[in-house]
Amino acid sequence: MTSLLAQSINLFAVVLLVLAFAMIAQRRILTLIHLFTLQGAALAAATLIVGFLTGQHHLYYSAAMTFVLKVILIPILLHRVIERLNVRWDVETLFNIPTTMLIGIVLVIFAFNLAAPIAGLSASIARGTLGIALACVLLSFLMMIVRAKAVPQVIGFLSMENGLFFAATAATSGMPMIVELGIAFDVLVGILILGVFMFQIREQFDSLDIRHLEKLKED
Repeated sequence: MTSLLAQSINLFAVVLLVLAFAMIAQRRILTLIHLFTLQGAALAAATLIVGFLTGQHHLYYSAAMTFVLKVILIPILLHRVIERLNVRWDVETLFNIPTTMLIGIVLVIFAFNLAAPIAGLSASIARGTLGIALACVLLSFLMMIVRAKAVPQVIGFLSMENGLFFAATAATSGMPMIVELGIAFDVLVGILILGVFMFQIREQFDSLDIRHLEKLKED
């Protein structure tokens, strides 16, 4: 039973990585939100299993908090934002999808090579997934770079936080509860601020393309 649960952590880690790849290749914002929701659910499940196997009960609260925030609350907020902004459909990218995927593969290889020596120093049961966690962070960062619209960049930022949270779980079996609560609060406040920011961009330029912000510099 314990061995099966330990293997399921690797399965959820792979799911997180596949979803990260799907997000950088996806052009529709609604689908991006759905992928982010699935990523949050996989992260919550992996955290719950690590908590059970290690006997660290604070990870149960972390898993519950992750589920409430990233599977329920934040997706609802994002859906309301895109409904008000009417930006449900295709997303522009700075590079074409094949080029973006190729860069993503290179980042994954780099992440695995970088994480290998660090994972060897960790005593966590999920240390083998540290490379995947770092790859998810880099892929989310890539998503933020190649997207020209504000909403996908916000989703990329949230996905990056998922990767960082999973990396902390993989390397150290989770952070102290007070730190996790602080991060959750920061993410929630950040979403609210970014929502206001997106409405201001749309009102000022009638578009969510962040390249319009260069006009402010020129002025």
